[in-house]
Amino acid sequence: MTTSSSATTQSSTNAAIFASINANAKAAATTGASASGGSSSAAMAAVSPSTFLTLLVTQMQNQDPLSPMDNSQMTSQLAQINTVSGINTLNTSVQSLNTQLVQMQALQAATLVGQNVTVPGNDLTIKGGSGQGAFKLAGAADSVTVQVLDPSGQVVANQSLGAMPAGVQGISWPAGTLADASPGYTFKVAATQGGAAVPTTALMLDKVNSVFTSNGVLTLDLQNSGNVPYTSVQSLN
Repeated sequence: MTTSSSATTQSSTNAAIFASINANAKAAATTGASASGGSSSAAMAAVSPSTFLTLLVTQMQNQDPLSPMDNSQMTSQLAQINTVSGINTLNTSVQSLNTQLVQMQALQAATLVGQNVTVPGNDLTIKGGSGQGAFKLAGAADSVTVQVLDPSGQVVANQSLGAMPAGVQGISWPAGTLADASPGYTFKVAATQGGAAVPTTALMLDKVNSVFTSNGVLTLDLQNSGNVPYTSVQSLN
């Protein structure tokens, strides 16, 4: 009777602990599925080594004296503890490495303060009697046209640039007597190939006021565009 009672206690206790572990693992698996395709490593990492130790000690305390845990079982469970500990340590190391990498990038990017960069946008930079801008063609085009608009949105000039290859292309508009850095002048680009529209991305010059990190992302504070991620920079000028 004692043996039966002990076995019953062991069974119910282990079942409760396994239920707790499974609940944690399922929750981690659900989170992992949305973040990285349902990695099983996330489920294991969510079960702490102390939980495994609790299970192991409970099993040993309540095991059936006539059928004790064999060495292979204990070795297997200890191996699981080491696996989970290793995953947790690796996750911590990777997070620390990522933080250090972003900090190094921020230090390097600090040299951009006060410099001009090319980023997505359609503002024209007026300097020396010329309006400067750029655009990126997703593919070759046999016809490219540019419209220049004043601060009120009225078209003040049209340029036909003809055929152009894919890639980044420059714009130079004769600005006449406009003062340098005159604000509000913008441009629009239309490109076609065989009558079909070719996707374009307007690009503009902007000045870097400061550099900072936000949620682990290196970000530039630009004079006209505000805060943009460093990855948006097309070129350094």
